[in-house]
Amino acid sequence: MKKVFWLTLVVVLALVMIAGCGDTPAEEAPEEEAPEETPGEEAPETGTSKLGLGVVTSIARSNDAAEGVNAQAQTDVTIAAVLFDEEGRVVSLMIDTAQTRVAFDEEMQVATDTSVPGQTKVERGDDYGMKRVSEIEMEWYEQIAELENWMIGKTLEEIKSLPVKVVDDAHQHVPDIPELTSVVTITVEGYIAAVENAYNNSIEVENAETVGLGTDISTARSYGLDEANDIMPRAQVDNTMAAVAFDSDGVIVGAIIDNAQIRVEFDAEGQVTSDRAASPKTKAQLGDDYGMRRVSDIDKEWYEQIEALSDWMVGKTVDEVLGLPVKVVDDAHQNVPDVPELTSSVTITVESYLAAVAKAYDYAR
Repeated sequence: MKKVFWLTLVVVLALVMIAGCGDTPAEEAPEEEAPEETPGEEAPETGTSKLGLGVVTSIARSNDAAEGVNAQAQTDVTIAAVLFDEEGRVVSLMIDTAQTRVAFDEEMQVATDTSVPGQTKVERGDDYGMKRVSEIEMEWYEQIAELENWMIGKTLEEIKSLPVKVVDDAHQHVPDIPELTSVVTITVEGYIAAVENAYNNSIEVENAETVGLGTDISTARSYGLDEANDIMPRAQVDNTMAAVAFDSDGVIVGAIIDNAQIRVEFDAEGQVTSDRAASPKTKAQLGDDYGMRRVSDIDKEWYEQIEALSDWMVGKTVDEVLGLPVKVVDDAHQNVPDVPELTSSVTITVESYLAAVAKAYDYAR
């Protein structure tokens, strides 16, 4: 009987041990698998894309004074704000052109009201007046919207490969594909060049949902002939532009700001003395050649200062950006940043840059 008892006890203990060993993997398995599943599900939450601002300039359409015709400066600034995905495909974009004219009278005095801010072609809307001369009865802003829609989802190389045709001397690159022939009759080389420029000068941004393009245009620094002081006439157009990317909550995740300060010089007789074949560079494109560093109290160039301002905007809403405290330094610097983060890196006056960013938010898509 004792022998049976001990045999029974050994069997029971063995079964208990086996059962206990079987429980351990069952409890540990889920703990080992959980960490593998979680990262795989959360990784896509952060999306990296590229924000670009492209600018193409021209003064080629400026004209001399002639019999019965007064001198006139014309600056054409084509701008593209583009959001590219990780594969370089266009996710969203806005293309616009600031076609600004400064007219002079017979005495080579400025005849244009330089107190009125300039408008882009998109802002002018139906007032631009293309529809009345268009074979397809579409305004400029309608045609550029069709071109933008066609670019969505395409790479830069696909966009540059767009088949085009020559219509006349003024229209050398008109789209020649079925999707666009009935909706786009404008010449598109400048717009494609601006998109390429945007791609080549793009920056990485996180969680961008929309992109906006904003401008602020002024001709206030233009002036007429002053023979007594040997001052020749000059048209000056200051084109401030901002490409801004926003997240789903309207918070800025990236900003690129630039300024095309374009001057068209004339002599006393109203002949253009500037090189009409040249494409004036923006302040950012000029880089160190702009020449601000030598007169800067903080020893920083314009492009360095505007980058500091743009970086400060990231993580803020437009209202927070517009609420930036500023101070008056002198007549030419009425709105200089007055916050500790910027006082040592930004001494330029910022009103036009903030205005362009606010417009970019209003137009974002």
